[in-house]
Amino acid sequence: MSEQLVLALPHRAAHGADDFLVSQCNQEAVKLIDTWPDWPAAAHAIIGPAGCGKSHLANVWLHASGAQRMDSDRLASLESIDAAAPSGVLLEDLDRLTIDERGLFHLLNLAAERGFGILFTGQTRPSAWQVELADLASRLRSIPVTEIGEPDDDLLRAVLLKQFLDRQLNVEPQVIAYLATRMERSMESARRLVEAIDRAALSKGRKITRQLASQIIAEIDPEQS
Repeated sequence: MSEQLVLALPHRAAHGADDFLVSQCNQEAVKLIDTWPDWPAAAHAIIGPAGCGKSHLANVWLHASGAQRMDSDRLASLESIDAAAPSGVLLEDLDRLTIDERGLFHLLNLAAERGFGILFTGQTRPSAWQVELADLASRLRSIPVTEIGEPDDDLLRAVLLKQFLDRQLNVEPQVIAYLATRMERSMESARRLVEAIDRAALSKGRKITRQLASQIIAEIDPEQS
C-alpha cells in the first residue's frame, strides 16, 4: 500500500473544522448535504457514532443554507424563529437531551408552513426517541434518516495518516496499515491513538515504528494487539 493510495479519498472543504474525508461509510450523508435545498422532506436526520463527522457536515450545511443553530432549550420560543424567517434550523444531539416535546412539534409544523428545513444529528434515529406526545412520535417516525456507518479500512488509513501529518509526523505506510487493522473502528479512537503514539515517541525519543505502535495498542486495548 502506497502513501498515495492512503490519501486517495475525496475531501470535503473545511468550515471551521478539519478536512472531511469522504468514503463509502459517509458518502450518503455527504450527498444529503450537497443536495440541499432539494430535499424530499422538510426535516432530515443524520445519525452515527460519536466522532463520525456529523457535526462537520452540519456545519457545512449551516454555511451553505444560512440556517440557524438552535439549542434544545429554545424550542419553546418559536416567535423569534418565525420572525427571523430562517432558511433552516439545526438541532444536534436531541437524543441525549431532555426534549421540549410541544416545542419540537410546533417547530416541525412551522417548518412545513414556512418552507424551511430542519436538520437533526444524533446517535439514534428520531423514531427511537422517548417522547410521550403521540403526534410528535408520529412525526418523528416519518423523518428520513441517513446513517454514517463505521469507518472502512480506506477511511481509517486516511484519517490516521492525516492525524500524523497534522502533527508533522512522517509514518511509514505499513505502520498505518497495521494500526488500521487492529484499532477500535472509530474516528475518535484514531485521534486518541495518534495522540498516544506521538506522546510515547516523544517521551522515549523513538521513531514511530510498528513495534511502538503495537505497544501503544496493547496499552490502550490489549485485546486488539
